[in-house]
Amino acid sequence: MAKMGGSKASNGSRKNSELLPFAVHVVQGRWFSVFASFLIMAGAGATYLFGVYSKQIKSSLGYDQTTLNLLGFFKDLGANVGVLSGLIGEVTPTWFVLLIGSAMNFAGYFMIWLAVTAKIPKPKVWHMCLYICIGANSQNFANTGALVTCVKNFPASRGVMLGLLKGFTGLSGAIFTQIYLAVYGNNSKSMILLIAWLPAALSVVFVYTIRPMKLVRQPNELRVFYHFLYVSIALALFLMAMIIVQKQVSFSQAAYAGSVTVVCVFLFVPLGIAIREELLLWNLKKQPGDPPTELTIEKAPQTIEAKEDALPSNSSKEQKQDTKKSCFADIFNKPERGEDYAILQALLSVDMLILFIATLCGLGSSLTAVDNLGQIGESLGYPTKTISSFVSLVSIWNYFGRVFSGFVSESLLVKWKVPRPLMMTFVLLLSCAGHLLIAFPAPGSVYVASVIIGFSFGAQLPLLFAIISELFGLKYYSTLFNCGQLASPLGSYILNVKVTGMLYDREALKELAKKGMARSSVKELICLGSQCYRLAFTILASITFFGALVSLVLVIRTREFYKGDIYKKFTEDAEDA
Repeated sequence: MAKMGGSKASNGSRKNSELLPFAVHVVQGRWFSVFASFLIMAGAGATYLFGVYSKQIKSSLGYDQTTLNLLGFFKDLGANVGVLSGLIGEVTPTWFVLLIGSAMNFAGYFMIWLAVTAKIPKPKVWHMCLYICIGANSQNFANTGALVTCVKNFPASRGVMLGLLKGFTGLSGAIFTQIYLAVYGNNSKSMILLIAWLPAALSVVFVYTIRPMKLVRQPNELRVFYHFLYVSIALALFLMAMIIVQKQVSFSQAAYAGSVTVVCVFLFVPLGIAIREELLLWNLKKQPGDPPTELTIEKAPQTIEAKEDALPSNSSKEQKQDTKKSCFADIFNKPERGEDYAILQALLSVDMLILFIATLCGLGSSLTAVDNLGQIGESLGYPTKTISSFVSLVSIWNYFGRVFSGFVSESLLVKWKVPRPLMMTFVLLLSCAGHLLIAFPAPGSVYVASVIIGFSFGAQLPLLFAIISELFGLKYYSTLFNCGQLASPLGSYILNVKVTGMLYDREALKELAKKGMARSSVKELICLGSQCYRLAFTILASITFFGALVSLVLVIRTREFYKGDIYKKFTEDAEDA
């Protein structure tokens, strides 16, 4: 009995002694890094909430609609111009990128909150533009820190990874809305404070867990990502149900608290999946006579200097000579597709030009539709509550588009060698249908258009990011993917401000003229009727169709590349390890 008691005690002490090393193993693992990235990306979508708190900015600071639209433009500018974060990410560690993003997020939105709550003197308009641009730009640092690192850690599952991460960003607006209603009640000024501190805190908490790690390919990797997908779909469906119910029923703050508790449970289920996978790796590591599994303990990749030391002396000398060349020396001497392009080689390539034009047409048109959805509903006579449902539908289907494009394009690519740009062509053609439903509306057609536009809008970004990583390599991916999305704000400005806005105002002025009134006699130009957006969205549909044809050119150019094994380099590296 004493021996049995002693053996039980020794087993218990052995388990306790293993608990701490296992906990360290989990926190340092790739799967915990994925979980941390999900949370950071779920906090990186504050720009989608501008419609919630913009009314408070307008009323508190006495702005007119033109000034508020100017703030909205600087918000979009900050959110989409991420070249700076990409360049910083090339030369600094991930933790530094995340800390800069955290500081920018808190500084920008906290200053807006101080201004709106009159805790500081009323700032000048350009101050507010600067604040919101800095706050919105912080999401690019989250993208560069979390998204780029995860793609490099799971290069053979990049489409799936991009779909999941951008999907959580798409849900962040709905998640933040539930949290702020539970914590602060229906006080949209406090929403700005929540946006200031919560994403910043998430980046700080997980700042050292997200980093480049040893490239290891697990046999069950895709199955794990599907488990993450099921959890995120359940979260999206729950949020959609809450949005619908809360439109119909008046919730108390306690009811909102219950809703947020369920949301938090869904957000932390991936932690359980991560622990399960790390436990499998931990047990494999302990098995005797199985040395390769020890390499699943993730380590930071070798530095350039270490790699040079490992090379033979001749190749080391050649590499050092290459590094002394001017960055302009090989601009037009491009490597094969899939190899690591230099930044200028990629930016000046025909493939990048085609991607830029397709993105300008596709994302520019989609952004224009999303930004005008409220006024589209108003012009067609929908009530306010219904219009807010359109916006919610766009948000949820934006998520479904992101995860769908990531998972389905990856599956088609791996199983049937279908070029990923072809998926982009189909998504743009689908977007055309959404624009035409607004141009030629039927009863209830805006509901369908909201779903189509939200889905196609969400599907485009993961496809763009994955294609850039596949064609131009991962060496300078931090900068290249941020350069790739520059077409989005440019397209939005041209198509939203210079096309849709001007045509809408022209139709509104026609209505005023019919009534015998002048522009000066009304405070706000409002157009009512199906003609308000008919010409504008016919043009948007035509431009999106042109973008689909341009992307088809990229399909033709890259079809041979996608017929090969584009992940061969990464699988060989993992096998060598």
